[in-house]
Amino acid sequence: MELLVITGLSGAGKSQAVRVIEDMGYYCIDNIPPALIGRFFEVCAQTDGKLRKVAVVADARSGDFFYKLLEEVESIKATGVDVKILFLDCADEVLVRRYKETRRRHPLLDVAGSLEKAVAADRLILKPVKEQANYVIDTTLLSITQLKQRIIDIFADSASSFFQIDTLSFGFKYGIPVEADLVFDVRFLPNPFYIPELKHQTGLDQPVYDYVFGQKETGLYVQKLFDLLDFSVPYYKNEGKSQLVIGIGCTGGKHRSVAIAETLNRHFADQGLKAKVTHRDILKDR
Repeated sequence: MELLVITGLSGAGKSQAVRVIEDMGYYCIDNIPPALIGRFFEVCAQTDGKLRKVAVVADARSGDFFYKLLEEVESIKATGVDVKILFLDCADEVLVRRYKETRRRHPLLDVAGSLEKAVAADRLILKPVKEQANYVIDTTLLSITQLKQRIIDIFADSASSFFQIDTLSFGFKYGIPVEADLVFDVRFLPNPFYIPELKHQTGLDQPVYDYVFGQKETGLYVQKLFDLLDFSVPYYKNEGKSQLVIGIGCTGGKHRSVAIAETLNRHFADQGLKAKVTHRDILKDR
């Protein structure tokens, strides 16, 4: 198992970082008291490998409990666990500006008396942790997209393991899926529904698949779809998207869209991309 401790200055981007880490398959807990990290990790270790990568966020919000963080990390390391610390840093003046823009309350404001003093106190408390951190990211000049890419570069096994393409077949009669980034309509293709022996089968059955791809226009359309997606997918990845959802729709979501979605999914998988296919409406009206 792996344990990643995310910490750093309040306002430096920990909330954004943990979202990216969670998208990468880590089980994440925010604002955990350091004294509970060891116990929490023990519970995760009892899940028979279901929680292989765990991340926790600990910072000055824990108050006096925070001083136990390094002690707890060393205790967990002594058991043979791979523990890494990611520290988010940022210039004081930028932190002050961010808090003023968002009108959020700094966790040390009541103790320090002013926002500037709260930022300075936060930095002082965190200094020993920063010195022990495995990775330090300064977010002073980083956009959210750039921060996301920095985290991917550090923690993702590969860009393709982080970026996932979800191909979703659906029926227009049941509504367009709101989660789809791209939607393609294949209702112009001949419909197996009107072939008696195919009507009650689906695009997962070989006879229906063979019928759909036995049409000349299907092959031409899918090839053009490959060309479009092969061109555009790298740009979606470069933009920093973690997931691209492609909707393929026919009338009922059982025949044509299913067969083409399966083909698209295999196409992406053959390219080494992380790909998944879902057939939303395949069991409707059964």
